[in-house]
Amino acid sequence: MLFNSIYYAFFLPLVVALYWAAPRRVRYPLLLIASYLFYMNWIPVYLPLILALTVVNFGFGLLLARRRSRAWLALAVATDLGVLAYFKYANFLLDAARATGLDFPTANILLPLGISFFTFEFIHYVVDVWRGDPPVRDFVRFALFAAFFPTQIAGPIKRYQAFTHQLATYPRFDPAMAADGLGLILRGLFKKVVLADNLARVANLGFDHPAGLGSVDAWIAVYAFAFQIFFDFSGYTDIGRGSAQLFGFTVPENFAAPYLARNLAIFWRRWHISLSSWLRDYLFIPLGGSRAGRGVTYRNLFLTMALGGLWHGAAWHFVVWGAFQGVGLVALRAVGEDRRLSAGVPFAVRAPDRPRPRWRAPLLGALAVAATFHFTCLGWVLFRAPTLPAAADIFGRLLWPQAGAPVIDAADRLLTLAIGLGYFVVAAGLPRLRGAAPLGLRAEAARWRWLWQPAGYAALIVWMVVFPAAAQRFIYFQF
Repeated sequence: MLFNSIYYAFFLPLVVALYWAAPRRVRYPLLLIASYLFYMNWIPVYLPLILALTVVNFGFGLLLARRRSRAWLALAVATDLGVLAYFKYANFLLDAARATGLDFPTANILLPLGISFFTFEFIHYVVDVWRGDPPVRDFVRFALFAAFFPTQIAGPIKRYQAFTHQLATYPRFDPAMAADGLGLILRGLFKKVVLADNLARVANLGFDHPAGLGSVDAWIAVYAFAFQIFFDFSGYTDIGRGSAQLFGFTVPENFAAPYLARNLAIFWRRWHISLSSWLRDYLFIPLGGSRAGRGVTYRNLFLTMALGGLWHGAAWHFVVWGAFQGVGLVALRAVGEDRRLSAGVPFAVRAPDRPRPRWRAPLLGALAVAATFHFTCLGWVLFRAPTLPAAADIFGRLLWPQAGAPVIDAADRLLTLAIGLGYFVVAAGLPRLRGAAPLGLRAEAARWRWLWQPAGYAALIVWMVVFPAAAQRFIYFQF
């Protein structure tokens, strides 16, 4: 069931109404049943899979709480990874084997929805219990942690400690929280229906016809996909967070103005935050982190990002995309370490301090943001292109000026550039305007919020009705 479908428009209010009307002891079982119905709406046959993994990991959690055994932990993690590997990577591995000349039959395995997300939540759970955190002893609450439908398909990847802590208190209905949740849902729908889906058409024109692209249209297509994937995924997160708030729960934010990052490390602290922090805590640090010298740190950074790329999909272009990000992070860290080391050498020659022009810092910051954004855009070529040869073709058109047929018309070029410019203006300008606004003006805005907030929501609804694009599936819907 897609968040932007008519089915969800009926499903969500019905479940919310039943949830708050039900006695407290019935609410969590009711929400769990609704979450399983949400999951079954796509492929009913895979409901036993998430149920079986829930039972197995619940049992492993209780076992690891009684006996902190590395062998039991390894078995728990291997079980989750084995299921993920079978459903997500079996076809990929068989294709690779057939490419070497081996005769393997074709496996028709359909990827279960959300498996990449809920298996990572299960792995986090058993690892943290093994580390000493208390397990969840109520099966319904544990099952709801994994199956909670606002985050079930595409995250954010929840931490069980924060979510089950909320379950322990039976949240009360909070009108202000619910109103804020409705606002998040409308904002997410606007990002998806008006922005991401319109940009999808432009990106598809470029990536589906690379042979006819000129350099200008190639850059337009890449910009279109960069903002499409941001508005698509952050829109999904907003709808999921808003839906959770209607039930009295909060789930973590997944994006924090990532395209304003001044370097790649900051970008990954702001983009898909729940995955980036998971990779740090459960892959980079267990590999050794940055505790064993430069070479091992560089290796761990590279492996973490390459495996993160493989997590995104069973295809070589995802692996190369992850490796590309890993090389960027290694290079960034190497440059940063060299600067710190040279600054600490006693005999290093330093120029005398001089007054710096006031414009220098903002200009350098803007250049750093532009460089990071364009490095990220080059990475999106590897992510979006269907194959590595197609990505190489587009790279050639981006980096060496070429003429070509006008694949993307002037209106779509203007649309893409306007949305991109609008992103930077809103993301960079609004927080500064809010901070600079006089206290009296902020107080007046809060006082009249009951008037301007519904008017803003109504404007978003009208815009979505008047300027809809052809409906597209969420990019992360089946990862």
